Amino acid sequence: MTKTPKRMRNTLALAGLAAALAGCVSYPGGGGSGGGSGGPIRAASGIEGSWIDAQGTGLSSLSGGVFQTIATDTGQKLAEGSYILNGPSSVQISGTSLIRQSPIAFNCLLVSSSQLNCTSSAGQQFVLTRRA
Repeated sequence: MTKTPKRMRNTLALAGLAAALAGCVSYPGGGGSGGGSGGPIRAASGIEGSWIDAQGTGLSSLSGGVFQTIATDTGQKLAEGSYILNGPSSVQISGTSLIRQSPIAFNCLLVSSSQLNCTSSAGQQFVLTRRA
């Protein structure tokens, strides 16, 4: 029986997170004509903060309309973009997977003060847990 080195497990876990994020291939709203609000809507403090994926490999932050995910082991930025609220407990996130250089989009629902349930535009589901 061969043991998988910790670095290899982390790489595989990061690849899984990147795949979940990169599986989103379209931007919500389609990026139509101008005339919008002039920028992202600032989210309520319930959504803002640091969120970690179930494997503990990617740390996502939501602050002031800006979204980013970094690898917890290397600090490498995996994804970046923006978010808007669809309601007091629903957020729409779009941006770019820096791993795959492709657009990402997903919707998340705040189901408790410490859990976001998310679904990508490709239908992949994942959970983010608030990091204290």
